[in-house]
Amino acid sequence: MEQIRRFFQNKYIDFSDQDWSLVASKLARQEFPKKTLILKKGQVENYVSFIEEGIVRYYIPKENKELTFELTFANDFVGAYESFLTRQPSMYHVETVAKTTLWRMSYKDVQTLYEETQAGNIIGRLANEKMYLEKAKRELSLLNETAEQRYLNLLKEQPELIEKIPLQYIASFIGITPQALSRIRRRIS
Repeated sequence: MEQIRRFFQNKYIDFSDQDWSLVASKLARQEFPKKTLILKKGQVENYVSFIEEGIVRYYIPKENKELTFELTFANDFVGAYESFLTRQPSMYHVETVAKTTLWRMSYKDVQTLYEETQAGNIIGRLANEKMYLEKAKRELSLLNETAEQRYLNLLKEQPELIEKIPLQYIASFIGITPQALSRIRRRIS
């Protein structure tokens, strides 16, 4: 749990001991094996979670394939956030790629933190801004960069974790087929 406090202090806000005590009392630690659906399409997201360790992917199930559109790693937030905010069913699955440990907070508890602490409001705003910027970066990358550039960026940003992700997920994430990814990997090696 101290990993979460350090993350918030380094990126967002220095909690008072009283505020941190309230936040910590709302967090629940859960471990998930590899290839576990954390949230199924059609369910409402009831948690915002922080990844202590592991990898999570977001994907849309299609008839003959799955479309992976996001990968999230340790020290970041995870969840179907639009479902969490709107209380509407998710349009996609959220699944662990590797054994994953999450610290989770329920929708009700997040609302309590917003109401009872100034720190909760600041964290909520800054976390939302971070997610928006990451989404904008991903969209611009898909529009402006080649698949090879996107793959090289992923290697640069997550070098130790990229080996744990199946190639078909990486290919889908960067918007190409597994065969095209194999050609890129041969070319750059």
